[in-house]
Amino acid sequence: MAREDMKTMIVGPTGKPLTLDDLPSVNTQRWVIRRKAEVVAAVQGGLLSLEDACKRYSLSVEEFLSWQKSINENGLAGLRTTRLQKYRNAKSA
Repeated sequence: MAREDMKTMIVGPTGKPLTLDDLPSVNTQRWVIRRKAEVVAAVQGGLLSLEDACKRYSLSVEEFLSWQKSINENGLAGLRTTRLQKYRNAKSA
């Protein structure tokens, strides 16, 4: 997506407006559910490209895609690291 096509504001995962200034700090070390969801929403909403998000937060594409998949399959609760095993077990049953 070209820079001029990027949006300046989207609706975030909590239903509130989300801008680049509202996104987690580039120095984020503790990735709580809300922060992960904000980055995923920013990419899905066109606020950031996948490449920009990965560079900005030192994420691999695989890590970002795992967050996105967790949200798509299990909602925000899917991002809880303590719940990953539960969701994995439920799918294999």
